[in-house]
Order: sequence, then structure tokens, then C-alpha cells
Amino acid sequence: MPGASGGNVEGSCQALCQTLISQNGLQRETADISQSVLYTSLMGLLLVTDNECFLNAVVQCLSHTPGLRDYCLLKTFRQEKSSKEEAKLMEGTLSTHQAILTTMLLFEVNPRQFYSIFKETVPYFSGYSQQDAQEFLRFLLDRLHTEVNRRVCVRRTGKEPVQKYAAAMWKKHLERDDSKIVDLFSGQLRSSLHCSVCSHHSNTFDVFCDLSLPMPKRGSTGGVTLRECLDLFSQEEKLDKENAPMCERCTRRTQSTKRLSIQRFPQVIVIQNLCPLAGAVLYDLYAVCNHSGTVNMGHYTACCREDNGWCFYNDSSVTPVSENQLQTNQAYVLFYQRTNSNSTLRK
Repeated sequence: MPGASGGNVEGSCQALCQTLISQNGLQRETADISQSVLYTSLMGLLLVTDNECFLNAVVQCLSHTPGLRDYCLLKTFRQEKSSKEEAKLMEGTLSTHQAILTTMLLFEVNPRQFYSIFKETVPYFSGYSQQDAQEFLRFLLDRLHTEVNRRVCVRRTGKEPVQKYAAAMWKKHLERDDSKIVDLFSGQLRSSLHCSVCSHHSNTFDVFCDLSLPMPKRGSTGGVTLRECLDLFSQEEKLDKENAPMCERCTRRTQSTKRLSIQRFPQVIVIQNLCPLAGAVLYDLYAVCNHSGTVNMGHYTACCREDNGWCFYNDSSVTPVSENQLQTNQAYVLFYQRTNSNSTLRK
């Protein structure tokens, strides 16, 4: 159970064993129930289905990301990496993908081995909470990028007109951070400020690996499209009073408008929290990480698109699922593959 300590899990398991033994009229030959086969089996079940379900769901989604999966299976990272970091986690990802390809079930792969490698290489991962799936994904991709980075040096560039400046900032980013993870998951956000006093425009650019998009208000009928969410995300926002930014030209805080837009679309866009499952303009949905339960106690599952349709992955089980069953309030992290080859598409 997310958020539970090892002692609480053990205590719960002992209590459950005691109840089952009592109800079935069984007699224990030893007072130490922790040595029983029943106890051991239940402890293993609790660890797999509760504490590691977020890992199961996320890794299952990543195993259905062709660019990353093929990059691992072909072992391309061994030839192109320049980072001095040992690629422990990428090698662990390779082993996991190889096992999944053989068994089709992450449960049979023993995720504890992969998770132990992850905790060794990312010891500051915070632990169990509702944010685990997204937080785990961020830490995992960041660490994989560090291990397989193609770059080891940085060269600075100056400001230029908007399009050239954006390209220069992206080039600067790639001179420091260049890996298959960046190729697949990294995009570029543009934040534009317009001063209402002197009409000065300024732009800043940031790299992103996932987005939390707002949902347009809609009645009970019909879904929303990815384009509608992106349009709402890019709406201008008025900044005044305590939110007023410092104008570079006025050299003081002034009423302004701010607009966020996607300057460079990634190959794979990861959307968090109740986002659209239908009608994508630039992307096709291929995997969903679901969360059910509460903040302190929940369970993660995955829905992934296969050649012959969608499948529902719930730790040790895989069942077919129809596409219209995907649209649910349990959808937590969504994975879209870009269908257009132009990576610099802008609205």
C-alpha cells in the first residue's frame, strides 16, 4: 500500500494470515507465522500488486514506445554514448524489455530487480504517493538520459530573433544534453511576455518532457480533443498586481500578458491528469497509465495498444479492452506518439 511502512505491511499480512487460519480451522505448528508459506506468499503478493504497481504500469507503457524499445533492444546506446556514467539503468531497461518481449508480462519479469537498480542509481526518489507514476517516470527518463548522453561539453550562444533564438536555445540544449531520451521525449516551450505599458515583447524557452494540460469545460456528452486542450493551454493570461513581471524596457513591474505555446513538439508527448483520449491532431494515443484509489492508498495499471487492439495490464494479468473503455477518470499519465514528422510544428 503506497505510503505504508514495511512494518505496517508486515503487520497487515500477519493479521490476514491469522484470520484465514482461524476461519479455516487450521492449526499452526509454530508460533512464528512469518515463517509460514501462506505469510510468504501474501507478502510477495502485497509487494508486487501495491508497492510496485506504479513501476509495472509505467514500464509497460515505455515498453510500448517503439523508439525507446528498439533503441534498447538494438543496444545502440553502447556505441553512441559519450557520458562517463555507467549505463546501469539502461542495461536494466534492456534486460526488462528483452524479458517482456519473451513473456509479455512484466509480472513474470520480476520488477524488483529493475526497481533495485533504479533505487541504486536514483537514491533520492521520494517513495510512495499518488504522484509516484509521474515522478518515477521523470526520474527514470532523466537518469536514462544522463547515462546515454551523447554530449560532454557546452557552448553558449547569444540572443537572436524569435525563430533563430529558439533554434539557438535548442542547439545549446543539445550541446549539453543529447540522447535518445531527448530525441523521443523532449520538447520546447515558449513563454511570451507582452508589456501593456510599452508594448515590449520578450521570449524565454524551456525544455519539457511532460505536460499538464487544462481541460475545457464540457457537458456530460462528448469528449474533448488534444487540440482543444492545447488551445486552452496557449490562451493569453493577464498578469497584474502581485503577479506583474519585471519589464526589461520599463525596468519596473508592469501589467502584462503571458502566453505559453509549444515551440517544438516531441516525438512522444506525455500528458498528465485527466487529458483527452480522442481526436488528437498531431498525435496518436498508444499507452495510458491509470491510477485508482486515494492519495495514500491506490493502485496503478496500464492500457497499451497492441497490433490487434488494446490490452489492459494489471500486474499479473493481461486482458483485452475496447477503445471506448479507455476514456475514464482513472487515466493519470497518457502517452502519445507524434504522427507528423515535422518536429518544429507550431500553432
